[in-house]
Amino acid sequence: MLRTGLTGGIGAGKSTVATRLVERGAVLVDSDVIAREVVEPGTAGLAAIVEAFGRDVLDADGRLDRPALAAVVFADAGARRTLDGIVHPLVRARSDEIVAAAPADAIVVQDIPLLVEGGMAPAFPLVVVVGVDAEERVRRLVSARGMSEQDARARIAAQADDEQRRAVADVWLDNSGEPDDTRRRVDALWDGRLAGFEENLRTGRPAADGPPLLVEHDPDWAAQAHRLAERVAVAAGGPGRGVEHVGSTAVPGLPARDVLDLQLAVESPADAGTVTDALVAAGFPVDPAAPEETTGTVRVHRSADPGRAAVVAVRVHGSPAWRQAIELRDRLRADPTARAGYAAHKRAAAERHADDPDSHNYRACTAEWRSDPNG
Repeated sequence: MLRTGLTGGIGAGKSTVATRLVERGAVLVDSDVIAREVVEPGTAGLAAIVEAFGRDVLDADGRLDRPALAAVVFADAGARRTLDGIVHPLVRARSDEIVAAAPADAIVVQDIPLLVEGGMAPAFPLVVVVGVDAEERVRRLVSARGMSEQDARARIAAQADDEQRRAVADVWLDNSGEPDDTRRRVDALWDGRLAGFEENLRTGRPAADGPPLLVEHDPDWAAQAHRLAERVAVAAGGPGRGVEHVGSTAVPGLPARDVLDLQLAVESPADAGTVTDALVAAGFPVDPAAPEETTGTVRVHRSADPGRAAVVAVRVHGSPAWRQAIELRDRLRADPTARAGYAAHKRAAAERHADDPDSHNYRACTAEWRSDPNG
């Protein structure tokens, strides 16, 4: 099963994307729909809201009067927190029930409008953000929903901005064009990434990264690694002692394969075993072909996501392998001569293994430079 978080600002058109994903076979968990279900007449949710805000938030039929409730909480942060404290746990519980009932080979899409605001992104192996320019969203809200321009801008301003959404987005899905264009983008996402990601997770198979192909340093690697590091840290929970971005992609100016290297520190080899299942669920199966190491690397995981190659080495905190990864990164960042020497060695290794589909041989070759004190 692949759990995917879907979000986007008001007026971005998440429903268009969600509808197409369902047409392709996704199991949709719609937080807005569930939020209405858990406050229907006779529910514990509605009773709690009435207790907190009074019967003035009910209509003549005893149902929740949403405009009346919105008038109370929209301008009062404390009232909004009270409401969130009632509704959000109920929505989470019902969402968990739907996810648990999904087939083992499902691609579950959880449509969560406030995923960014709620800090929920690291809990998903993949996050898709539907993006549309704010001015276009204002136009849509005014023309399609009948809002005043002032109300539309206020609603947009009350949510996360595009910079915050981009920071958590594994996929930024542009929905600024025609609906058919958006559907084609969703199809490309399904066929090129989601379906393969789900199959890899279900079979416990990392995504193939193929022969080594070096590219110039990408300034976006740091942000991408930070996003994955947060995901790994949340999955590891208490046994985790921190996640570091290491390897060539962590060194500005150094050519590298487009593969992010992360290092998860744990207190002991036993702790590495306790985080294995959580890392797999987060999208990082165990790499069965990784060579055994005895210097502190307990286990190696690799991403199952065909769209974002990554390696997570689980290492004992303070071990030689843990120290070497950090020291090498910091040395290459600080020493242009060492950086140039390592770059030359990497290029030679990439040329030597250009036709080798097993990336472990290339990695072993580059490790020869790292283990040479004169390298």
